[in-house]
Amino acid sequence: MSGGDKLDFEIRPNPAPVSAADRATLLADPGFGRVFTDHMVTIRYADGKGWYDPRVEARAPIPMDPASAVLHYAQEVFEGMKAYRSVDGGVTLFRPGANAARLNTSAQRLAMPSLPAPVFLDSLHRLVEIDREWIPEGEDGSLYLRPFMFASEVFLGVRPANEYLYCVIASPVGAYFSGGVKPVTVWVSPNYTRAAPGGTGAAKCGGNYAASLAAQAEAIEAGCDQVVFLDAVEQRYVDELGGMNVFFVYDDGTVVTPPLTGTILPGITRDAILTLAAEAGHRVEERPVSFADWQSDAAGGRLREVFACGTAAVVTPIGQVRFPDGEFTIGGGEPGEVTMGLRQQLVDIQRGKVADPHGWVHRLL
Repeated sequence: MSGGDKLDFEIRPNPAPVSAADRATLLADPGFGRVFTDHMVTIRYADGKGWYDPRVEARAPIPMDPASAVLHYAQEVFEGMKAYRSVDGGVTLFRPGANAARLNTSAQRLAMPSLPAPVFLDSLHRLVEIDREWIPEGEDGSLYLRPFMFASEVFLGVRPANEYLYCVIASPVGAYFSGGVKPVTVWVSPNYTRAAPGGTGAAKCGGNYAASLAAQAEAIEAGCDQVVFLDAVEQRYVDELGGMNVFFVYDDGTVVTPPLTGTILPGITRDAILTLAAEAGHRVEERPVSFADWQSDAAGGRLREVFACGTAAVVTPIGQVRFPDGEFTIGGGEPGEVTMGLRQQLVDIQRGKVADPHGWVHRLL
C-alpha cells in the first residue's frame, strides 16, 4: 500500500541477530550512540507516488550513488527520542506526536515532503516491537530512536529532490554525559554563532550540527563539556548550547529561557519544563538573557541555577562558565534544587512512575 496516512509494513526479520549473551554484554555499558539494534525501518518517497515500500529489515549499510542529492545539497532532517521501560513492564515514548510535528516543520524548511504523523508513529512502534529486548534496564537506560529523512535522488542541480528515503535506527544508551548527572562546564564561543534570523536554526537538520562542531572543538580545547552560542546579530544574547536548550533560575524562583525567535530549536523537553515549572509555582518567562547579565547575576547571587535540557541529556546542571577573558561559577558549582527537582519529575513521568495529567506518555507496548 502506498501513500496516505497508513502504510502496510513488510517485516523482514534479521536472519543473524545478535545473540542474547552478546546483547547482554553490550547493554551492560552501552555508552551513548555506539551500539545499535538488529533492525531498522525504511520508507521511500517519490514525487507523484508518495510514500511507499515501508519495511522493517535487518540494519545494514544504505546503498548510495555518489551523485545522491543529500551528499551535495544537504537536504536532510532528523529527530531524536527515547523508548523507556515503564515501571509496569511496558514500553513508552515521551510526546512522540511533538517529534512527528517537528520533523515535518524541519522538512518544510528544507523543501522536503511531509511524513504523515500516523506513519511516523507506526514506524517507531514497529521497530521497538521487534527490538524490544535491546532496551536497557535502570533509570539512565533507554532505547534512543533516530528517525531521519534525506534526499536520495541521483542528480546534480540546485533544486529540491524528487526522491527521499526515511529511516529509523535504534541505539541502546546510558547517560549522555559520562559519570551520570553532575554539573557540566560550558564555553561561551567568541568566534562562532549557531544560526541567524531567517536561517535553519529552528529546523533539526544535520547542517546546523555540522556548523557547531568547530565551536564544540574549541570548547573541548578550553576544558569544557559543551559550547554556548550567542545570537548572530549582536553576539550579546544567549541562544542555546551546541545540542541543548538552556534555562536560568533566579533567587525569587523565576525560571527563564531564551524565546523561540527562529534561531533556536524548539525543544520538546524545553516545552515540557516550561509547563512543569509553572505548575510547581515558579514564574516562567521566555525572554532574552544577555551574557553580560548572566555573568553579573551569577556574581551577585541573583542567579542561583542554570541548566541545559534535551532528549539526550534530559536535564543537566551547568556549574561553571568559561570564556576568553575568564570564568565564573553558578551557585557554588553544585546541582540546584530546582534543576534536580524538574529533572526527577520529568524522568518519573517518562517512565510511568507518577501520574501523567498532560497525556505526554505514549504507550507502545
